[in-house]
Amino acid sequence: MISKLPNVTDSIFTIMSRLSQEHGAINLAQGFPNFSVDPILKDLHIKAIQEDKNQYAPMAGLLSLRAAISNMTQQQHKAFYNPENEICLTAGATQAIYCAIQTVVHPGDEVIIFTPAYDCYEPAIQLAGGKTISIPMTLPDFTIDWQEVKDKITSRTKMIMINTPHNPSGNVLSHQDMLILEEIVVTNNLVLLSDEVYEHIIYDGIQHRSAARYRGLLERSFITGSFGKTFHVTGWKMGYCLAPRHLMEEFYKIHQYMVFCVSHPVQDAMAHYLQKPERYLDLGKFYQRKRGLFLNLIQESKFTFKPAQGSYFQLLDYSAITDEGDFDFARRLTIEHKIASIPISVFMNGADPKILRFCFAKKDEDIIAAAKILNSL
Repeated sequence: MISKLPNVTDSIFTIMSRLSQEHGAINLAQGFPNFSVDPILKDLHIKAIQEDKNQYAPMAGLLSLRAAISNMTQQQHKAFYNPENEICLTAGATQAIYCAIQTVVHPGDEVIIFTPAYDCYEPAIQLAGGKTISIPMTLPDFTIDWQEVKDKITSRTKMIMINTPHNPSGNVLSHQDMLILEEIVVTNNLVLLSDEVYEHIIYDGIQHRSAARYRGLLERSFITGSFGKTFHVTGWKMGYCLAPRHLMEEFYKIHQYMVFCVSHPVQDAMAHYLQKPERYLDLGKFYQRKRGLFLNLIQESKFTFKPAQGSYFQLLDYSAITDEGDFDFARRLTIEHKIASIPISVFMNGADPKILRFCFAKKDEDIIAAAKILNSL
C-alpha cells in the first residue's frame, strides 16, 4: 500500500509524553491541564447523561449551544453568526481545522502557513491534495513579515492559515497585523482559516483580535475555537467552527461524513455552562497567575525568555546552557533531569533556534518543582 502521508510518524507530543512517562518526569510537554475541572461543569455533564441526552445530536450541534456561541461571539467581537447556519460543533478544533481545509482546498491549491505551526495543519493540506507554502516567523519575537506573504501569493493560492494567540510562541497578532491580513485576503480573494483556540487565554491587557472583528475577514473566514482548551476538558474533544453561510454550507457537507455529530451530553453541559460569561472571561487572570508563578521562579536561571502574550505555553531560550540541538536537549532534560518539554524545531522545517516550549497549565506544585529543576541547570 502507498501511504498518503509517508513522512508522518508519531507526533512530538506523543514522543515526549511517552518519554516523560517512562522516566517519571514532570510533563510540561503536552498542552493539557493536570488540575481538576469545575465541579459545576462535571455535574452538568452527569445531569445530561442522567436525563438520557445520549442519542445523536443534530448534525451541526445543539441549537442551544450554537445560540450560546453566537451570543458569546457577539459580546466579545461585535460579530453576529446565525446559530441556524453559520456555526458547527466539532470533535475538537483539530477536526474543525481539517474539515475547513477539505472544504476549500483542491488538488494543486496552495495554502500559506506560518512556522512554527501546529502539526495538524500540513497533513490536512496534503490529504486535500494541496501544497503547503511555509513562511517562517521572524525571530526572536515571532512576528510575520507581511511583505514576504504578499510575495509568496500566486494564482494557485487559495487559503492563508493563522493561529492567534500563537502556539508555541504565545504571540498575539496586533490590530495592525489583522488590517494588513484583511487587505491581503480581500485583494487576492482568499479564504482565511483562523485558529483561535486560545482566544480567552491572553495577558497583560492585550486584546485578542479575532478575524470576526474585521468585515473583510469575517466574510471570508473559518474561525475555530475549543471548549477543551477554555474549560480544561481537552479529553472531551469539543470544538466549534464559525463561518459565513456560503462557507459553512460546504463545511457541513464534509462534517456530516466525517463524524456527522459530536457528543450530545457534552454539548448540553456546555450550553448551560456558557450562560455565565465570567467562566471564560476570567480565564486570562487564572493563567496569568500561573505564568507569573513560573517566570518569577526561573528569573535567576540561565534561560532567557519573553513572557507569552497568550496561550498557556512559554518559550525558553537555552542557548546560554548548551549548544545541543533542541530535540537532543529536550530528550536529555526528560531522562536525566526529569522534566519534559517540546523542541520547537519540529514545527520549523528543521530550523533550530535553541528554544523549548513549556506548558504551565499545571498544578502549582508541579510548576514549582519544574522551576527548581530548571534553576539547577
